[in-house]
Amino acid sequence: MTGEMQAKPIDILLVEDNLGDARLTERALAESKLINKIYHVKDGVEATDFLNQAQGYEDAPRPDLVLLDLNLPKKDGRDVLAQIKTDDALKMIPVVVLTSSELEQDILKSYTLHANCYVTKPVNLDSFLSVVQSIEGFWVSVVKLPLDPATS
Repeated sequence: MTGEMQAKPIDILLVEDNLGDARLTERALAESKLINKIYHVKDGVEATDFLNQAQGYEDAPRPDLVLLDLNLPKKDGRDVLAQIKTDDALKMIPVVVLTSSELEQDILKSYTLHANCYVTKPVNLDSFLSVVQSIEGFWVSVVKLPLDPATS
């Protein structure tokens, strides 16, 4: 988006059960140069409902980006990822796995399920903020994604 006006806020769905990590992510996104609107859900069931505009999320927008933790209550992040990437209406939404897990099996499983990116949450606060801003900058400003067929 260099040199052009940002037409509308970027809708970001943050799927994170750890309230501290969610607040840090929201803070990093709030400090971003890009205008964004963050929708935070705390578990995999809420994420699925939000994405399918069901169970109280009937007016939810289609997110431009999903930041997905893996270890979630009620419905695991891997199951949410699999559902997104096998649903023709959702599979084009970039999903960035943002998790504390450094396990090779989690990385491999996430990419097998077609995650667009896998990022381990840094422990250091400044690094965490920087990583989140880098994720948004890359997926919103650098990458060219197809238009949502529902809006075109």
